[in-house]
Amino acid sequence: MTQPLSGLTVVDFSTLLPGPLATLMLAEAGAAVIKVERPGGEDLRRYPPFFAGGSAPFALLNRGKRSVFIDLKSDAGRERAMALVAEADIVVEQFRPGVMDRLGLGFDTLSAANPRLIYCAISGYGQSGPRAREAGHDVNYIGRTGLLGLSWGSCDHPVLPPAQIADIGGGTFPAVINVLLALLRRERTGEGAFLDIAMSDAMFTFSLFAQAAGTVSGRYPGNGEVLLSGGSPRYGLYPARCGTPICVGALEDHFWTRLCTVLEIAVDVRDDTRTPDRSRQAVAAAIAGRTAAQWQPILAAADCCASVLTPLAEAMRDPHFIARGLFDHSVGDEDGYLPATVVPIDRQFRDAPGIRPAPEMPDANANDAG
Repeated sequence: MTQPLSGLTVVDFSTLLPGPLATLMLAEAGAAVIKVERPGGEDLRRYPPFFAGGSAPFALLNRGKRSVFIDLKSDAGRERAMALVAEADIVVEQFRPGVMDRLGLGFDTLSAANPRLIYCAISGYGQSGPRAREAGHDVNYIGRTGLLGLSWGSCDHPVLPPAQIADIGGGTFPAVINVLLALLRRERTGEGAFLDIAMSDAMFTFSLFAQAAGTVSGRYPGNGEVLLSGGSPRYGLYPARCGTPICVGALEDHFWTRLCTVLEIAVDVRDDTRTPDRSRQAVAAAIAGRTAAQWQPILAAADCCASVLTPLAEAMRDPHFIARGLFDHSVGDEDGYLPATVVPIDRQFRDAPGIRPAPEMPDANANDAG
């Protein structure tokens, strides 16, 4: 099977999550990815849990890639990196702005040797602006951009999101999208590109409903006030009698009516535009009257956008997701393997399901040109 990115080479200087996940997606679509690690290996190689003598997170993020150890601070190392990039189509890096330039491997230098090069720089706040060199991680980016301020729990129980929104939604996905756009333009014009991917930029995309409310009314929503983060009784989490939450997303009137009917909510309480707190309390009380196991068939039959919260281990055994082939790909070898990272790449663009290895620790003497 010919994959859409077959024949393309990616040199990946990134570490941890955003860049490696982006290059994993490119690899899953057929690109050859060469992962450049510092001598001794990147930090993620030492992250638990460990499987088959190595880091499981590292294996999941670097399936099917090839690693080389290069000391980028040495002259010989830079020469080796330059040689790799000269034959590459795409470079992905995740250093703070200016680091690659100081190493002699910035876009101007690399593109002079390879004018068709697509150079993707992922950073927290972008390559320009007052915060460009400021350190940060996911919580800082969602906190700085107002996104976390829309839903962070309470002072007694502050809540962190269960996913790395900025890393993946602001780093990985925009990187992949823009690399593919740059490839399309290069096919038409022959031009390379410099892509400035700031993880914080896309966080404003995630708050579009709150921005709309604020710009129209002049008052921006606060913590828990947005429709989809606690502002409506139709959308939220309601514990059943056993403590397991029921996920309610009955936004549209017909779903809300079905939910209220199956919960036996009094008609005079159903108008949540007049009495949202009474409506919320009524839904909470009704759901607390039965266990999640008792609610599951009732809510399924009602078809009202209400469902029982599913733990991850159970979700990975769900017949629906298994039938979708989400876990058909594996990382490891014949001696042991794990389900590969689920990536949003259509099955027709991926290699056939099977086991692919993670990069082994390179021979430092063979690969470290420094």
